[in-house]
Parts: sequence; structure tokens; C-alpha cells
Amino acid sequence: MRDIDKIYVDGAFVTPHGTEQFDLFNPATEEKIGTVRLGNAEDVRVAVAAAKRAFPVMASTSKAERIAMLHRLSDAVRLKAGDLIAAMTEEYGAPAYFTGFSAQNTASIFDVMAATVETYEFDRTAGSSVVRMLPLGVVGAITPWNSNFGFIATKLAHAIGSGSSIVIKPAEQSAIQTQLLVECIHDAGLPSGLLNVVNGTGPVVGAELTTNPDVAMITFTGSTPAAKIIQRAALDTMKRLVLELGGKSPTIILDDADLDTAIPTALMTGFANSGQACVAGTRILVPNSRRDEIFQRLKSEAERLKVGVPTDPQVRIGPLANAKHWERVQSYIQLGQQEGATLLTGGEGRPGGLDKGWFTRPTIFTGVSNDMRIAREEIFGPVLGVITYDDDDDAVKIANDSEFGLQAYVLSSDVARATRIAEQLIAGRVVINGAPHDPYAPFGGFKQSGIGREIGAYGLDAYLEPRAILKPTA
Repeated sequence: MRDIDKIYVDGAFVTPHGTEQFDLFNPATEEKIGTVRLGNAEDVRVAVAAAKRAFPVMASTSKAERIAMLHRLSDAVRLKAGDLIAAMTEEYGAPAYFTGFSAQNTASIFDVMAATVETYEFDRTAGSSVVRMLPLGVVGAITPWNSNFGFIATKLAHAIGSGSSIVIKPAEQSAIQTQLLVECIHDAGLPSGLLNVVNGTGPVVGAELTTNPDVAMITFTGSTPAAKIIQRAALDTMKRLVLELGGKSPTIILDDADLDTAIPTALMTGFANSGQACVAGTRILVPNSRRDEIFQRLKSEAERLKVGVPTDPQVRIGPLANAKHWERVQSYIQLGQQEGATLLTGGEGRPGGLDKGWFTRPTIFTGVSNDMRIAREEIFGPVLGVITYDDDDDAVKIANDSEFGLQAYVLSSDVARATRIAEQLIAGRVVINGAPHDPYAPFGGFKQSGIGREIGAYGLDAYLEPRAILKPTA
């Protein structure tokens, strides 16, 4: 049992004013593994005040000082990578391939921002005017549970890179992971008040962050409905917003695709992180000319994917994060059948041999039309819908017919052809043939997938405002 009874404010672990307790569970066993004491609105106000005091110091730091902080953070995370992986495995239940990537990616986020700061032009000219990119002030960040380390690191890295201070409200159900990461950060010796972390719920801690007049900006990663609440709450104080939200990403399998590589890629694009990913390719678009062949391959390949406890290195799909989310995903599997879609594989309930834990059968629906709810709403679990199309133009039309536009995928034996398709897709990122993660590419979405971008120079732009000084000519 791990009891988290402190929050992190002004460079120290302190007891929160809030007294509410929240239970923490292992999703693979359903066993209680700890508790976290939640902060309240007063804790947020204290944290914001600390960040406000720290802001002038951070704003005046040099590039070299910021780069040094970021490298110290990267080193601190790498030093404790094993502990971070163990905490993520127990508290979140992600398979080993994902927890390993997450720890490495967390360290790399700080290195990427250090490299970005090195080349970023904070001082510019426009005509005869001098322009300087200035930090906004105190940043308020709200992060989700599906990649706890990475999201916290991303928000903190952007704050340091821009010369800001930050208050973070992480997902309360990830408190053990958060505690270990914050301990790593504390060991890196950042200036007091630069980072403040308050565990708590969205309606209490999140609400105070989004309305507090001393918070200049909100950066939020999470669901689109929650983002709309944040937008409305931030309006009165004219906060700047960066919102990285939901998705219903299309994976287009072109008719020339090599199915030996395309099918495994399409499945893991949809099922990675147990389907709990905003970028999951949950709409698989297949050509009518190869429909039967692709259906058979999807079914056989999906049924070979191992579902089980995250400590097994062969597992590709772990449990869902919590009981409430498991019930939600189950309801969508029921809904798909009610809407008239056909179960190609999977279905309701746990996979065979797993009688406890929040495991879901990897599920694929065929006979899906793009107007069904299972094709339009983010399910956030291992549930995929297959939609057929006639030709390339039809595929593009279906792919773009969505309220979301976060990420998209194209699979083809002809990269030039795939690129032509990619250039027509309304998405913040388009991945061709399972291309590897690019840590410098901007991340964010079109339409209801968000506002603004994170990562690299594009991410820094969102945390800064230009100030122009106009001088009289001689």
C-alpha cells in the first residue's frame, strides 16, 4: 500500500489543506494499492501564489540556464526509469512495450525541448521594430491518466523552455506515478516555485486553476467535453489556451498495401496502449476490392494478440484503467451491435481465462457506416470499426467526415501515392506506413481535436506572446 499524503508546492512536499481521500487500484487485479489525499481550491491558490513569485525569476533566465534545467531533468528521469516503469505497470497496467517507451520518452521530452530552446529565436525583427517573444505568466496544466509521465513532462518542458512557472493538476488516479516523477524532478534542483503539483479532482482543483486570475494560460490534455467546460471557465480572465483533445483517427489501407505489414500495423495503431490513446486509429478504412481478404486477415491477426497482465512481455493489450471506464467501453460494444454492426471478433466481457481485472476483449466491428456512433465517438478502448470505401476519393471523404482531426494513418506500398492521400487529410499529424515517432513534429489537432500545438518550436510559440518595440526613425 502506498499512501500519498503530500502535494508539491514552492519546492517542497507539503500537506494539502484538502482532506478528501481517493483510493488507488491495480487495474489488472482490481486490488486497492494505495490512497491519495486530494488538494482543494485553497491549495491551488497557494500553489499559484508560489508560481507567481517564481515567474519573474524564470522569465529572466537565459537560454543556457533553461537548457541546463532541462538536461538535469532528463538525467534525473533516466536515473529512476526502472522505478517509473514499475509504478506505471502496477497503477496503470500498460503492457511492457508501452511502459518502456513512456519512461524513455519522458526523458527525451526534456532533451528535445533543450535542443529547441537552443535554436529558438526569442529576439526578432519585424520591419524596423524589435520583437521579443515573452512568457505569458503562470501556466495552469491539467493532464490525463493514459500517459501520465509524458504529459506532465511535456507541460513542464514547455514552461521551462518559455521561461514560465507552472501549476499542474495531474490525474488523481495516477498519484503513485505522479509522486515518483515529482520526486525525480525535485532531485533535479529546479528553482522553488517553478513547478507546483496539486492532486485533486477536475471540479475542484481544475476549476480553481481555470478561473484563478493569476493564471495566464491553461494547457489541457483530455476529452473534448471537458475542454469545453475549461474554455467557458477561462473566458472571463481571457486565458490563453492549448487544448490537446480527443480523436477518431482513420487508418486508410490502400488497395496496393502489403497486408503482411499493413494488417499488424493497422491493428497496433488501434490497440496500442490498450486502445486508451487519443491518436488510436479506431476507424479502419478498407477498399471494397479487397474487403473479404482484409476482413479475414484482421480477424486472424487480432485473435493472435495476447491480452493479459502487464508483467508478461508477450502481452499486447492490458487492462483498462478503472472499473468505470471498463463499463463505458462495454457499453460501446453493446451499442455497436444495437446499431447493426457485425462483430468480426471480440465482444462483451473479459477474454477467456481472465476472471478479474478490467480486461476487455479486443473487438472489431465490420458493416460499420460512418454515421454510426461507434464510428463518430471516441471509445478509448480496444474497439475498432471497419468501414469500406470505393476509391481513393471516397476514402478521403470518409476519413475527413468527422468532428475530430487529431491524427490519421495511410498504409500503401507506394509512398508517393500515400503522401498524396495524406496531403488531403484534415489531421494534425498523418503517419505513413507506421513511420516512427518524430519528437520534433508539432502535435495537436484540427476541429474538435483541439486548439494550438505542443512539441518543439510550435509548442513554444503557444506559450509566448510577441512584444514589439517601435522606435522613431532618425
